Amino acid sequence: MTSLRTWEVEVHWREACGDDPRAVELRGQLADWLDCRDCGIRVSSLFYLRGEALEEEQVSLATEHLLSDPVTQECELRDLGDGEKLSDPMAGGDGGHVATVRKKTGVMEPVEESLLKGLDDLGMGGLMVRLALRVRLSRSMTAEQRELVGEKVLSNPAIEDVFWDQEEIPSPFSAAAPYEFSLGKVELSGVDDDGLVALSIEGQLSLNLDEMRTIRAHFESLGRPATDIELETIAQTWSEHCCHKTLTARIEHEGPDGEKFVYENLLKETIVRATEELMAKEETPFCLSVFKDNAGVVAFDDEYGISFKVETHNHPSAIEPYGGAGTGIGGVLRDTLGTGLGAKPIVNTDVFCFGPPDLAMEDLPAGALHPLRVLRGVVSGVRDYGNRMGIPTASGALYFDDRYIGNPLVYCGSVGLIPRSMVEKVVNPGDRVVALGGRTGRDGIHGATFSSVELTEESETVSSGAVQIGNAITEKKFLDVLIKARDRELYRSVTDCGAGGFSSAVGEMGEDTGARVDLEKVPLKYEGLSYWEIWISEAQERMVFAVAPEKYAEFEALAESEGVECTDIGEFTGNGKLELFYEGNQVCDLGMKFLHDGRPPASRASVFRKPVAEEPGEGCDLDAGALLRAILASPNVASKEWVIRQYDHEVQGRSIIKPLQGKDADGPGDGVVFTPRYDSLRGIAVGCGMNPCYGDIDPYRMAVSAVDEAIRNIVACGGNPARTAILDNFCWGNTDRPETLGSLVEAARGCYDAAMALGTPFVSGKDSLNNEFRTGAGTLSIPPSLLISSVAMVEDISCSVTMDLKAPGNCLLLVGATLKELGGSHYAKFSGGGGDVPHLPPEAFQIHQAMHEAIRQRLVRSCHDLSEGGLAVAAAEMSFSGGVGARLRLADVPRPGGEDGLDDPGLLFSESNCRYLVEVSEENKDAFLSIFAGLPAASIGQTCEGETLDVVGQDGAEVVLSESLEGLRTSWKEPLIFDAV
Repeated sequence: MTSLRTWEVEVHWREACGDDPRAVELRGQLADWLDCRDCGIRVSSLFYLRGEALEEEQVSLATEHLLSDPVTQECELRDLGDGEKLSDPMAGGDGGHVATVRKKTGVMEPVEESLLKGLDDLGMGGLMVRLALRVRLSRSMTAEQRELVGEKVLSNPAIEDVFWDQEEIPSPFSAAAPYEFSLGKVELSGVDDDGLVALSIEGQLSLNLDEMRTIRAHFESLGRPATDIELETIAQTWSEHCCHKTLTARIEHEGPDGEKFVYENLLKETIVRATEELMAKEETPFCLSVFKDNAGVVAFDDEYGISFKVETHNHPSAIEPYGGAGTGIGGVLRDTLGTGLGAKPIVNTDVFCFGPPDLAMEDLPAGALHPLRVLRGVVSGVRDYGNRMGIPTASGALYFDDRYIGNPLVYCGSVGLIPRSMVEKVVNPGDRVVALGGRTGRDGIHGATFSSVELTEESETVSSGAVQIGNAITEKKFLDVLIKARDRELYRSVTDCGAGGFSSAVGEMGEDTGARVDLEKVPLKYEGLSYWEIWISEAQERMVFAVAPEKYAEFEALAESEGVECTDIGEFTGNGKLELFYEGNQVCDLGMKFLHDGRPPASRASVFRKPVAEEPGEGCDLDAGALLRAILASPNVASKEWVIRQYDHEVQGRSIIKPLQGKDADGPGDGVVFTPRYDSLRGIAVGCGMNPCYGDIDPYRMAVSAVDEAIRNIVACGGNPARTAILDNFCWGNTDRPETLGSLVEAARGCYDAAMALGTPFVSGKDSLNNEFRTGAGTLSIPPSLLISSVAMVEDISCSVTMDLKAPGNCLLLVGATLKELGGSHYAKFSGGGGDVPHLPPEAFQIHQAMHEAIRQRLVRSCHDLSEGGLAVAAAEMSFSGGVGARLRLADVPRPGGEDGLDDPGLLFSESNCRYLVEVSEENKDAFLSIFAGLPAASIGQTCEGETLDVVGQDGAEVVLSESLEGLRTSWKEPLIFDAV
């Protein structure tokens, strides 16, 4: 008779191989909390294997081939018998402490799935596996210190448990009790307003009183109580995250000068309106699919389109940075796969906003993770997911501000390639509802509603179930299945299980037809899930397909051939209802019309008042050179190479212009250029624009500046501004406050005006509101944060240019006018002054077109857009990236007539929009300037043999700045280098 037997395999670093990298990293993190300079640290990976009559020889085989590296690691095997007692027998024996860290029950550990596959390949199928981490510290600690170290360094309490010393550890193989069906009914009839509000809060529905009243009236008209799953479904569908009810609300707005505006639908009357008006002017179709699918699609060539989508994953990343960011990139990749009949992801983008990485521990609010920990976790999450998927992460940005403490912003983007014949999709009655990909667990429950409210100091414990953990390997496998099935025409429609899981996917796909789902058919990670948990779980790596019945067998066989789970869970019916069943019991019967059109219209009031205008400061105590070095070293300008180097931007072999440029491949590129098709010289340029500092003063101008920067990014490397599409991502605070909503309205107005002025349509977007962190001491709201992402066509990738100076003896030309626009600038931070935020000049469209034409004619050796830090920073970056000196003349800087209020520092550090610093050979200078006839452009200097950046002031005599390139480069490169993750 056989019996279950459990083994523990402990794998740790060999002392003969030097310092354990994990221990070194951990010692650095512990230093913030303890004096551990002389503290011995040993970090071990724990593998628990459980199976029928599992023998030591089998465990040794698995250890040798799967669990360890025999060169650098050594192992210990322990027979735990039935596995009911797992405490470390060696804990606490040397005056130190031992911590065992493992995932909470129900939280997925991606390595376990890969390990099971490896064991199966070794002929050891049928085993159960669990993972943990063991840390031995040769230092005594108080109970309070242990708790602090456990929560702040060794684990994330949202997803992990820590067990100290002799504390008994529950068996990781404890099986969940099977779920016993019991239909949950909620009687709404007669419930007063206070009761409705309480029900919404207690159920984490995030529905307001008007919405709860509407739901009550609906079920009263049906003469029955609601079921729990019906309320969950309505809450998901009506959540701010899913239906954008603030941007689509009726808003009565009072502008900065007291003018009144009324928007019946802010989104449609600004963002969408600009696109519709520009599409009406198109001579050849460019926008193929806008604002109706998971991503926008524009024309690439006659055969293919380019999809682009940027999502946010802010609240999950605040609680669990690694998992939140990883599933953020995984989710936006599924948006790409779920666009039309499926686009193939070819480029990832990311933009992150964090609190200061050097924040003192005593300044960290209760319940918040330290910004550096968030940064490390977010970067590694995006890195691991993108790299393992084999998709390059190549374009992005990093911003730092005190107000992102507690509520970081994590923007993740995906660019895809899709046949133009497959942009449209349809669901027919009778099609099967087919789930493909990962299994369903409790991870991510209430993610949609969680993302619709503010964070608090308790969020990491109260809302920990809203955090998802991803598995890139599973997603890579079903990506391969999807593309093959698409090309074999095995399905008619597809979408991803995003916020709300099956509820959103099936609910959206079945809006015009109706759907029936048998929830007990959904594959589960483990027992114990109720029917409503199955329905709204946001477990990752899942998509839903509409498959014709006659195609299902072939679809299933294809999935099985790639090792991807595929399950028929229901039918698109044609009766206009959402009908859910569990083991034959009907648990939901909702009309699709009420679900999608029944939400009461919102009406809001907003107001925006500009802050009291401050005059620019009289100057700072630093001279121009010291100020330039200080700005280069500021986190928002300094090198992001530490982040970029962790991403594989060469995988797939499509990159033409890289994110890091110059002679040492470490200079800051504006945009990147990729070739979607290997058989074509056509390419795409990808860039972005963002500056939250401007939004504090003038959110309208912040928006137009972000749009202009996104255009400059792609033009500077070869993109065509006339064939460019942009995306908007609004991240704001609590818009229940009229003044907060007012700043959002002003930004939306700016988006419309900038898009129209530059002839650039929006094709997709997303808003994320309620980005605030509330503690007992008050509420910390993020600054108005608008990200504009851009994708442009590059007709000939051989014309693309980089930003680094190429050779001495060339001319340096400045394109665009410089004005006294120092509000929100880096110069203003150091001078203590204010002033105007940069505006969009009326000739902006013509400047971008002319700049593109000059690049197309191959007149440009290098080009860099002027943004943060203005002319001085752009010139410094171009010089030290190319290793070529430069000498500039401020007297020749183009300025509009009568603009005489700028001193030398103002000219150097103004951040006026629509400007480029361009390197042109002497022989091409006249041809270049002829393209800019009638536009602000002038020769302001030349490249030099020396290794300095020199600037001559407006008087034509005084050298106001002279800095070595190496010194500037060092100032820029060193601030954001952190320990390895």
